Amino acid sequence: MVFESKHPLVKHKLTLLRKSSTEPKKFRELVRELAMLLCYEATAELGLKAITVESPMGTAAGSELVDTIGLIPILRAGLGMVEGIWEMMPGAEVWHIGLFRDERTLKPVSYYNKLPTSPTIEVCLVLDPMLATGGSAVATVNILKNWGARRIKFVGLLAAPEGIENLQSAHPDVPIHVAQIDERLNEIGYIVPGLGDAGDRQFGTG
Repeated sequence: MVFESKHPLVKHKLTLLRKSSTEPKKFRELVRELAMLLCYEATAELGLKAITVESPMGTAAGSELVDTIGLIPILRAGLGMVEGIWEMMPGAEVWHIGLFRDERTLKPVSYYNKLPTSPTIEVCLVLDPMLATGGSAVATVNILKNWGARRIKFVGLLAAPEGIENLQSAHPDVPIHVAQIDERLNEIGYIVPGLGDAGDRQFGTG
């Protein structure tokens, strides 16, 4: 399933993110804030157990998360999404997977993977600002499934129809949560209208 956010704050912040004049510092802040908002939507189905706590006025019924969460940012652009989500879920584990896109073939090339021997978490959130061709997302989910992960969600800022189709075709069981679905990919595999290279714009390397 694909979930495109309808939240007014998401729409507002995404518009600021797209602007060519947005400097790297502000760009990073917006990525962090958008990641928090999208994570709120992507984690609506996490499991809870009933507990009681003592408030200053007496005993209160409450809830506690039972699902353990793992954040899997696709290096390097996905790094900018971690901090905001971590603020909301400080107990989440973070595991990095490094992929880069071969600009000639547009295929992902893996160069870094520090997952432990077996899964230590119940829910994996794959983080990447751009779901363009979908190659990196598919490759990352392949890695996670081979690792033994059972519940995986993709969280991104922008998606192209081509990337959504590729990810859904390869992994129809992985929900996709994005701020917006854009028009298409261009001839070099960038999302249009998009926002350019999310990694370069975050780290000032463009």
